[in-house]
Amino acid sequence: MSKKVVIVGAGYAGIEAALTLNKKKKKDKIEITLIDKNPYHTLLTEIHEVAGNRVSEEAVRIPLRSIFKYTDVNLVLDEIKEFDLDNNTLRSEDNTYHYDYLILAMGSTPNFFGIPGLKEHAFTLWSFEDAVKIREHIKRTFILAEQEKDSEKRKRLLTFVVAGAGFTGVEMIGELAIWVKSLCKDHNIPRKDVRLVIVDMLPRILNTLNEKNAAKAHQYMEKKLGIEIMTSTKILEATDKGLVVEGGFIETATIIWAAGVRSTMDVENIDAEKLGGAKRLAVDEFGRTKHKNVYVAGDISGLLDENNKFYPAMVENAIQTGHGAAMNILNDIRGKEPQKIKVKMHGTMVSVGNYFAVSEILGRNLPVWLSIVMKFLVNIHYLWEITGFRGAAVYLYHEILDRRQRKNLVEKHYTTNMRAWWTTPLRLFLGGMWLYEGIKKVIEGWLKVPKLAEFLGMAADSQSAATGSALYITEVAETFSIKTGIINFILGTESKIVDGTAIDAVSFAKVELFHFGDFNLVPWFLRNVVLASDGLAMFFQVLVVILEVGIGLMLLGGALSFVASAISLGLLAMFVTSTGLYMDTWWMVFASIAVMGGAGRAFGLDYYLIPWLNNIWESWWKNRKFRLFFKGSLDRWD
Repeated sequence: MSKKVVIVGAGYAGIEAALTLNKKKKKDKIEITLIDKNPYHTLLTEIHEVAGNRVSEEAVRIPLRSIFKYTDVNLVLDEIKEFDLDNNTLRSEDNTYHYDYLILAMGSTPNFFGIPGLKEHAFTLWSFEDAVKIREHIKRTFILAEQEKDSEKRKRLLTFVVAGAGFTGVEMIGELAIWVKSLCKDHNIPRKDVRLVIVDMLPRILNTLNEKNAAKAHQYMEKKLGIEIMTSTKILEATDKGLVVEGGFIETATIIWAAGVRSTMDVENIDAEKLGGAKRLAVDEFGRTKHKNVYVAGDISGLLDENNKFYPAMVENAIQTGHGAAMNILNDIRGKEPQKIKVKMHGTMVSVGNYFAVSEILGRNLPVWLSIVMKFLVNIHYLWEITGFRGAAVYLYHEILDRRQRKNLVEKHYTTNMRAWWTTPLRLFLGGMWLYEGIKKVIEGWLKVPKLAEFLGMAADSQSAATGSALYITEVAETFSIKTGIINFILGTESKIVDGTAIDAVSFAKVELFHFGDFNLVPWFLRNVVLASDGLAMFFQVLVVILEVGIGLMLLGGALSFVASAISLGLLAMFVTSTGLYMDTWWMVFASIAVMGGAGRAFGLDYYLIPWLNNIWESWWKNRKFRLFFKGSLDRWD
């Protein structure tokens, strides 16, 4: 008989627990049910980008059906109201659910710490809906401010306060500071009229980071973004007119509360010990409550570290406790001893707008540019785990190509979209040329006898024509050059000399790398590696033919066109640094770059092939069963 495992909550912890159970169950008879009140998973670490209008709301919302499409996980859209742990039963308004094992992973909710008026007058930033509400409110305040005649009311509308200078607060005010520049321009409002304030009772911002990183972020926020930072300032009350703080009153129409979280209010209905002000549920070292078949993961878990402190409410904690709870359920089903759950925190990252970030990874402070890259890589890695390269591609699309905030001149150009089918004729022509070149080499005998040395101009009779005829010799003359030694760019002409007369002159371009004195890197490599023996020469010669024919067929069919275009660029780079490229073939370089932009997705096999490959990956990764064809394997995604 199957064991029923129910997971409540589709946040980071619940997603990880469900995927782990599905992947690791092997032959165990387990029925996995995931219950959530929303049909989507929210990337909570990125919702400030929606609130600050950097990306579309679709960038942070992932349909649960997309995540669990190729799994045995049963998805249920419902909201649990009653937790009867003594009888292994959950109840919503209309349904009852029975379980053998339960994982509670409902996440957290903003903590107002009993401050009067906050719940009524402040925006929170802890859900998809919160982010959209803040974004639309900010748009509205600028519209109202533009038409407001009363200077005091206008000043209030243009004052924005973020309460809390931790990760969420700093990221929110950073996004707003970037967006404000565009809003001011759109509504004819001087930037100096907008006041951005962040308030915290602690003596410095980003208190969990080291002082060096916190100081870097502080300076950037103040000097570059014009943010007013109020630390060591206690918040006393929120009203419909503004925020009451120690020593004064900030009149504002926008208060965003980002100063703390606690376990979701659902825990009040659960028969388990609550710990601390955050009301986390008490668990043992295996993630279990006093009911040994009930596990807790994520922000509501009261799991303690070696210093007897709660693990922070962060993604790494959620993922690892979710994984640990799932594995211990499997251990119990299999009659094995449970394993202690130990959370390893690898580092933290915080962005201040889209051009600045600080991070501490494995105890090291990374520079700004690398911190930005690391944040991209962390998100890509997570999305790859739950949705394959489809999720990673969609994330990069929103972050790079569809970003909404103010863009510099270069960004405005490279984020302009073009329909893939416009490049279809170019893809077909480029593919046809490569196929022609490959077939021509086959006809010339490249698969039978050595030709590469002649082709590269390194044969003993390299002064003779490629046909081996002694009727003419080849003369090369430079017409223009830029030489630095490291990179030399040369324009020249190649002529046939017959009876002392130059005929059939053609122009070419060549790039030399690391040419110092008698040493020239590429010719040295070709002589000592590629042409080191007849066997090696034939291997590379045949490889060139295979690549040319392969590129041609791939581009003509529109199959893996990005890969084919990249190989095309590689071959052209090899030619331009060895033999040089004739001027009438330089177009192939630029055509290869253009075709890399997804030319195979229109009137090509990539329209079907890329989704199919992603579906195979997702199915294998989530089930550990390799299958080429299965239900939904050919489904497209957009």
